[in-house]
Amino acid sequence: MLAVSYGEFGDSSVMRVGEVAEPHAPEGRVRIRVRAAGVNMADVKKRNGQMGDAKFPVIPGFDASGVVDEVGEGIEHVAVGDEVLGWGFRTHAEFAVLKHVVQKPPQLGWTQAAALSLVTETAERALRLLRVEAGQTVVIEGASGGVGAAAVQLARIRGARVIGSASERNHDFLAALGAEPVLYGRGMSERVRGLTDRVDAVLDTAGSGSLPELIDLVDDAAQVVSVADFTAPEHGARATGGGPDGAWDVLSDVPRLIAEHGYTARIDSVFPLVDAASAYDRVERGRPQGKVVLDVSLS
Repeated sequence: MLAVSYGEFGDSSVMRVGEVAEPHAPEGRVRIRVRAAGVNMADVKKRNGQMGDAKFPVIPGFDASGVVDEVGEGIEHVAVGDEVLGWGFRTHAEFAVLKHVVQKPPQLGWTQAAALSLVTETAERALRLLRVEAGQTVVIEGASGGVGAAAVQLARIRGARVIGSASERNHDFLAALGAEPVLYGRGMSERVRGLTDRVDAVLDTAGSGSLPELIDLVDDAAQVVSVADFTAPEHGARATGGGPDGAWDVLSDVPRLIAEHGYTARIDSVFPLVDAASAYDRVERGRPQGKVVLDVSLS
């Protein structure tokens, strides 16, 4: 099969697209013929060597959409031929094995489906840690990005008031999602205070060094959770990177969220698999406005 891989840490120049052996579905997993796959900052950090050691060669990728073509023992909720979206490993390839998978709503395109899994789980996990509920006011730093936009929608569905920081060009987008936009950057906390005298919870999806200002908005630093700045505990705030906090069960609710609330993922750009290096450069340096996706069917 055709896949993206790299044999050493480095920038996009270490990436190759070529033939590798196909994976197969073990117990409790499914294999899909990939139609589209998301590119995440985690993929970039892993390639750059920022996420610890790796066993080379690495085939990157976590979230994807496609058609099930192998079902491991113990899997009963999907079958061969089903169109699905989900999360797994080595998804930047023509075939990938997924660990968490759900039926793709028929009205949802492949690129949209590929963009949903990781951002939805990350946003839901953080909102659960913050115990966001109806009537509360939530501030989301980096609200126009992939995780931020997911969190805006999920918080609004809960009935919370959302104030989201972003560049001015993204304010109309945030307003359309139901958030009250404020300009990001220095002085953001004062701009938030101009809108409300109480903030119940803060979610940092940007990791831009704004934690001191974000913590200043709440009574207790523990009311701040970051999914992007893992120095948060040093400030008294919390950080989450998955593990025991995982919220993968939310994927089973994605079809309902789409049907009842118009839940969606913002797509920044789409690249063919053979041009994966450009997709990674877009994520790393291009300030994407939403999710960058690889369209495997174009390869």
